[in-house]
Amino acid sequence: MSKILVTGATGHLGKAVTESLLTKINAANISVLVRDASKAEAFKAQGIDVRVGDYSDFNSLLNAFKGVDKLYMVSGNDLANRIQQQDNVVLAAKQAGVKHVVYTSYQRKNETASSPINFVAEGHLNTERKLKESGLNYTLLQHDIYADMIPIFAGEHLLDNKTIYLPAGDGKIAYALRTDFAEAGADVLLDETGKYINQSIELGGSEALNWQQVAGIISEITGEQIVYVSPSNEEFNATLTKAGVPAEYIGLFTGFSNAAKEGEFENVTNNLETILGRKPVTVAEYLKSVYGK
Repeated sequence: MSKILVTGATGHLGKAVTESLLTKINAANISVLVRDASKAEAFKAQGIDVRVGDYSDFNSLLNAFKGVDKLYMVSGNDLANRIQQQDNVVLAAKQAGVKHVVYTSYQRKNETASSPINFVAEGHLNTERKLKESGLNYTLLQHDIYADMIPIFAGEHLLDNKTIYLPAGDGKIAYALRTDFAEAGADVLLDETGKYINQSIELGGSEALNWQQVAGIISEITGEQIVYVSPSNEEFNATLTKAGVPAEYIGLFTGFSNAAKEGEFENVTNNLETILGRKPVTVAEYLKSVYGK
């Protein structure tokens, strides 16, 4: 049995991948990489090998990757330093003799600097390129937007103001639940046939929805009339600034909304369903768990 290491194991995605692996293989075959071992006591208690390392510290990565066959590489969230940090991961994996790296990337159409989410895309594209050039066996899991993000983009006061306010136009997104992406990642790690080696795989839900459709689903679940308003970028910026929303969040919401408007996340494939061997959780099923009474 291959020795598997999951990075970012105290974050949402890394934790979900680790928990999925635990349902499929013995804990003795699982390692996790964390920056703070005290936050991984629950994993340690289950028999998982906890290793301490930081994407910014090459030597810590090189040490942590010793004896690892397969690496699940969660993309970092330090956008300013992500390129160098993830270069460290790729190089350390190669030098440590890792046999297969599974990297969490993103679904897209536009890979140029004109992309509304270029600030996020740049690090992903660099890491994909470095993995392909490294000689390592790799799998690029190009995730669509997490359905778990819908309540965040819709706003915590949605049921009070009954309005989804985003500059996304009629753009559609093929959402899927984070735990479904995680289970698919675990299945790819456990595959021994080699069919995922050196593959780029788009992963998303079985349908693409725009925000008008999402508003309709929430309306049906809650019995409240939820409306969707798509302002201009300028109006959106001014409104949120007046409401005291930090500029970095406004930029994030604007960028992803504009990308959706341009069709970046609308591609529907059956790849996620095929890997899971079942239908992914639908947006309606997920939103019922969030907004159902």
